[in-house]
Amino acid sequence: MRVRLLPEAMRDLEIGADFYESQNAGLGVYFIDCLTSDIEALKLHAGVHEQYRGFHRSLSKRFPFSIYYKVSGEFVEVYAVLDARQDPRKIDAVLNKPPGSAP
Repeated sequence: MRVRLLPEAMRDLEIGADFYESQNAGLGVYFIDCLTSDIEALKLHAGVHEQYRGFHRSLSKRFPFSIYYKVSGEFVEVYAVLDARQDPRKIDAVLNKPPGSAP
């Protein structure tokens, strides 16, 4: 399988990295490395994760983040990478937005 990150998911990663970098120098890079590894693991394990609101949800191994994705043919499409500690209504609002819509 091949993994595609939608622009919204890439933006989520940047926001997360900026937050962690502001907490401690170098932590943002570690965040990106860890989440990239979690996303790459979807090449082997896509589709086995629980479903939430029509998306599979994979939990990051090191950070409190969830990776929301769908399997489409030979692709794993990552729609969002969200902090799992936020209000579930906020997560639902993000997941209900059509891809490519304004933030």
